[in-house]
Amino acid sequence: MPQPNCESELRSALSRRILVIDGAMGTTIGLLKLSEADYRGTRFEKPVKDLKGHHDLLHLTKPAVIEDIHRRFLEAGADIIETNTFAGTSIGQSEFFPPAGVADHRKCPEFFDHVVNNRALNELVWEINMESARLCRRLADEWANKTGRKRYVAGAIGPTTVSLTQFPNVDDLSFRHFTFDQAVSAYRHQVQALIEGGVDILLVETIFDTLNAKAALAAINDVFATDRLRLPVMISAAVGNGGETMVSGQLSEAYLNAVRHAKPLSIGFNCAGGPEQMRPHLAELAAKCDTFVSAYPNAGLPDALSETGFPYLPGDMERLMGEFAASGFLNFAGGCCGNTPEHIAAIARAVEHQAPRQVPEPRHEMQLSGSRPYNVRADSNFLMIGERTNVTGSPKFSKLVKEGKLDEALAVARQQVENGANVIDINFDEGLLDSEAMMTKFLLLIQAEPEITKVPIMVDSSKWSVIEAGLKCLQGKGIVNSISLKEGEDKFRESARAVLRYGAAAVVMAFDEQGQAADYDAKIRICERAYRILVDEVGFPPEDIIFDPNILTVATGIEEHNNYAVDFINATRWIKANLPHAKVSGGVSNISFSFRGNNVVREAMHSAFLYHA
Repeated sequence: MPQPNCESELRSALSRRILVIDGAMGTTIGLLKLSEADYRGTRFEKPVKDLKGHHDLLHLTKPAVIEDIHRRFLEAGADIIETNTFAGTSIGQSEFFPPAGVADHRKCPEFFDHVVNNRALNELVWEINMESARLCRRLADEWANKTGRKRYVAGAIGPTTVSLTQFPNVDDLSFRHFTFDQAVSAYRHQVQALIEGGVDILLVETIFDTLNAKAALAAINDVFATDRLRLPVMISAAVGNGGETMVSGQLSEAYLNAVRHAKPLSIGFNCAGGPEQMRPHLAELAAKCDTFVSAYPNAGLPDALSETGFPYLPGDMERLMGEFAASGFLNFAGGCCGNTPEHIAAIARAVEHQAPRQVPEPRHEMQLSGSRPYNVRADSNFLMIGERTNVTGSPKFSKLVKEGKLDEALAVARQQVENGANVIDINFDEGLLDSEAMMTKFLLLIQAEPEITKVPIMVDSSKWSVIEAGLKCLQGKGIVNSISLKEGEDKFRESARAVLRYGAAAVVMAFDEQGQAADYDAKIRICERAYRILVDEVGFPPEDIIFDPNILTVATGIEEHNNYAVDFINATRWIKANLPHAKVSGGVSNISFSFRGNNVVREAMHSAFLYHA
């Protein structure tokens, strides 16, 4: 049965000591030299593929083996044991149990439609997760009763074997084996089974592509919202040599910015080439992260000549993880590949008397990312948004897109980044385009362009379906342009919750049911109303709100337009004084539109306006 939320209990324990996570289930199983017949048991005598190495099946075919390993990790001092469900999604299980009559996913674009909707496969997935969680629950409770110290069960949610960001076909860089929605569906099923089996924590781990992780976090969000519960969430990425998530190339701080929206208990690293490789990136994360931090590295790089397949002995891990703890990096410590129960016992000794890392206060800064972080601080200059990748504002870009010259259209995006744009705005709102399909395709193509994808993306459309399609392609933290109260409070709340689900900031237009805010009173009334709904009701981070109080054209010859510039400036001053941490944006060129064609006057107006605004 689902467990009560133990987050406050965990936070209390973490304030006093470093909690220990268990070690490598796969490595420990490997040392037992099990045969193909052991993995198959009597239940899977005629599978399509060999099952040796499919560790998730063993608590169905050799449950005593898995129970013994969990017990050994508990004896070693683990506070948290992970379920044996690393590949516990229909997508992960399809590697061993592909749906009958469906071509391999490398050849069939519809493969994962069949996977996530296959009843037999989903029943197996449910059983794997449920039974693993139940086994861990029973053992954790037994050990807590035996020792007088609470032990916790973390539901292990692995990354799947395919990437939402990486392109598998060099002849079509917009092709992906599966979609964000398919990933969410598969993860949701796993999460529900883990919760039903009794886990305390949900652990999204070994992230090599943050977009996959965001799909898992969206699934968790959906389950929490539907079932009206919440469990602590831990997030852990596999970090590479340069501090990037392994395959997608996203740097450590950019990964941090991309997943903070889930409000996890902890963010951290696992796997990698060992503690020494992880150290500088863990130090950076520990300095910048306003959650608890976890680290459970490999026992070095794989080494076929060593007994466990990894070179570091328990004493090596004790020394290195002890140094991490002494440096103030850790709230959770454990081991990934190569770490046996003996390694975990050594790590537990190393951290037993070390003080846990102190979590800093939140900075309330807008923290965006592509593959690189972009943080908007109090002393930052203007955030410059490149708008030439907008079909409604750039005739050149619009022409290239309509003619299908997407390589040249990508060059427009690349040039904006090279010229200093901090964020690029992408919009395909044009009657002759399938805006939703084009937004998806263009953003998938951008994923293959490292010089573009390093900056955050602003997904811009008047249609919510187009915005949502774009958000499903962002592995970093981008910006939605825009949401408003134009269609009423219910729609506004729905859109804001969706933006939060995908992990983005949002431009909030000063519109309501009565129309666009033109004068000062309307601007502050609408912005305050929107802020209170977002912050007080939805739980939207105030630093991720970007108000656009509408820069409107002056000097039109109409008297009521004469105060538009001053009204915007005064509204900006009021927002900064009364709506803490909110940002303000505006389309400055609108102010001088009545002087179009006279660039000298327009540029002078823009400079004066920006100075005061």
